[in-house]
Amino acid sequence: MVSGLYHWWCMRRVPETKIQKAASRLRILRELERKVLWLATWTIHHANHLRPHSDGLKVGGHQASCASVATLMTALYFDVLRSQDRVAVKPHASPIFHAIQYLLGRQTREGLELFRGLGGAQSYPSRTKDTDDVDFSTGSVGLGAAITLFGSMVQDYVRNKGWSDPNRPPGRMVALVGDAELDEGNVFEALLEGWKHNVRNVWWVIDYNRQSLDAVVEDRIQQRFDTLFESMGWKVITLKYGQRLEAAFARPDGEALREWIDDCPNLLYSALVYKGGAGWREVLADKLGHLSGIRKLLSDHDDASLHALMTNLGGHDMETVLNAFHTVEGDQPTCFIAYTVKGYGLPFAGHKDNHAGLMNPEQMAAYQRAQAVLPGQEWDPLAGLDLREAELRTFLAQVEFSVSSERRFDPPRISVPDKLAVPHADVMSTQEGFGRLLSNLGKESTDLAARLVTTAPDVTVSTNLGGWVNRRGLYDHRARADVFREQHVLSAQKWAMSPAGQHIELGIAENNFFLLLAAFGLSGSLFDARTLPIGALYDPFIARGLDALNYACYQDARFILVGTPSGLALAPEGGAHQSISTPLVGMGQPGLVAFEPAYVVELAEILRWSFAHLQDEDGSSVYLRLSTRPLTQLRRELNETMRRQVVDGGYWHVVPERGAELVLVCCGAVTPEALEAYSALRDDIPGIGLLSVTSADRLHAGWLSAQRRRQAGEHACRSHVELLLSALDPHAAMVTVIDGHPATLSWLGSVAGHRVVPLGAEQFGQSGDVLDLYEQYRLNAQAILDAAARAFLDE
Repeated sequence: MVSGLYHWWCMRRVPETKIQKAASRLRILRELERKVLWLATWTIHHANHLRPHSDGLKVGGHQASCASVATLMTALYFDVLRSQDRVAVKPHASPIFHAIQYLLGRQTREGLELFRGLGGAQSYPSRTKDTDDVDFSTGSVGLGAAITLFGSMVQDYVRNKGWSDPNRPPGRMVALVGDAELDEGNVFEALLEGWKHNVRNVWWVIDYNRQSLDAVVEDRIQQRFDTLFESMGWKVITLKYGQRLEAAFARPDGEALREWIDDCPNLLYSALVYKGGAGWREVLADKLGHLSGIRKLLSDHDDASLHALMTNLGGHDMETVLNAFHTVEGDQPTCFIAYTVKGYGLPFAGHKDNHAGLMNPEQMAAYQRAQAVLPGQEWDPLAGLDLREAELRTFLAQVEFSVSSERRFDPPRISVPDKLAVPHADVMSTQEGFGRLLSNLGKESTDLAARLVTTAPDVTVSTNLGGWVNRRGLYDHRARADVFREQHVLSAQKWAMSPAGQHIELGIAENNFFLLLAAFGLSGSLFDARTLPIGALYDPFIARGLDALNYACYQDARFILVGTPSGLALAPEGGAHQSISTPLVGMGQPGLVAFEPAYVVELAEILRWSFAHLQDEDGSSVYLRLSTRPLTQLRRELNETMRRQVVDGGYWHVVPERGAELVLVCCGAVTPEALEAYSALRDDIPGIGLLSVTSADRLHAGWLSAQRRRQAGEHACRSHVELLLSALDPHAAMVTVIDGHPATLSWLGSVAGHRVVPLGAEQFGQSGDVLDLYEQYRLNAQAILDAAARAFLDE
């Protein structure tokens, strides 16, 4: 029989010497496949059984999940991928990834020995915590797959803008996907969004081992996968059977064997995989023993070879895998459904409980002997391989994915002006001010304006991005006219689309929204083209995409998130649209700095600072919680001190006298109520002050940082909030008020031991006028006055 790889080369009329090279390459790849799986399983075993750890807890790892993708990942990294390709590895295959990086010289033995330990290789691939070459962090299942789709959209965006090297071909965004990850709803949301935007250059390789954490997946679900992906414009390539099984099907009565396997329930197939050759023999003899060809096949195989034959699925057959990958041409998104066995080649292969299973020392010793790895040589890249050292090193030195050192980029910073022009109006909301600020930037021909890219989940107009979009246009990979304007139908929005546009409109799916922001926030590192992404959505719907937001921040993607409208001030919309806990999300989310300004002049400075902060080495993403409530604007410009204080988190709107016994503290949309209460109290309580908080997050982070620095010996260090409160009487009281959860500000009492009466929203709201709701939920001036009275009574 002519092998598939031989046939692949012959179809291209390749000289015999190249056919011989292909056979040699296949032999090396098969050896590397064994080595990669050995290193992965040994790494997990070492972490759980050999490395001392003080807490006595199981370290964990996923030997079974590693085994099912060893062939696929070996083929990809050592033969198929190019340096410009970007990969998201399924979370539980992290040890396989680290083993491959170790062989390529991008991971250390020390890193593997400390797997899942402090400073070692991470349990799931991490851009920020791993030392080896991670493109996309994974962990929360489904998100790693989906971000490759949005990464492709961003790659097209920066290439269409002419910002990337034209001599560098576009990369493929590749995801290794566990089949159970396809239970995640965000995957299907992403597929639909990709279809809308004609996504290209995406490969999803599905490890179809038919097992999840707790169960065996539903029979024939693969057929649904076929239909789903094809309906979204993807090419689907199924790798079901390997070369040996295909040869068996070509024997007499082989089609009956194929039909039996095709119809075999997943539960039965998995159980037989675990039972081994004797189990296969018993069932096949019972079901197909009346066929002479099957009787002959059974007699030709001992139990070991029969088991090897019946588990020769496409995802474990190196030649089948290579043929599938190498025959793909063009940029159509492609889904490879690779049939595999969870735990392939390991003692618990196929067992439904093997997800968190670990080989015990006796099983590992037997596996080590089978791999011909001598004691003491467990980490040796050559141990147990039927390869010469020079042959292996020559091969590894020529791996295309690893040849180029240009895998992470650091493009030049985008220049940010010293000030942004503040829109002038006597009365304005921060949401309106945000829209005007962006619209004004849209008038400019600056690098800053060109590098801004905005997005929204179908709320562009209602979050005040319309003016910006009218000036800069909607992005699409091809030009599309604004039909309403062509038909002379009046509309405030100019919705023509072209590659020159700078706004990407998404459907109502917040996971997609955050994943697109994440991909744009990594564009500098991934594609050597820095962008400054801004995404706007209704503030309460941040909760819908928290997993994806956390995922974006975890890998240090940089973007500006605008949550607007927010709070009870979104009064007529009712409780479902009135956010309560989002200020706490902003404070608690690592990699995200939260602001809630009351005035547009504050917002302008915060936005300017944010553009620079996104690009700082120690920067982060930024969250702006804005409101539709119009406020009378400050009638003064911010001096340098106030600009700094606005960014640091707060300033005295009214400076208290030294020794003041009461101060009011306000944040955002409730500032008018605080001002009204202040006016009513200032004659009765001398020296009262009013503190405007622009970022409870920045104040809190600065306070904690100062405490740590003092503990480290910097005894004179004082945070911004400590300096602000230093003039107060030690027994002074505070009344804090925010259109959000009161815990956002109530911690201020801990800074210097002051008494606090916190006001805020703790319950779901309802429809009504703002003033009515503020009275109902005790956020109005009278509530502040009552709180001030309680503060004095408690004294």
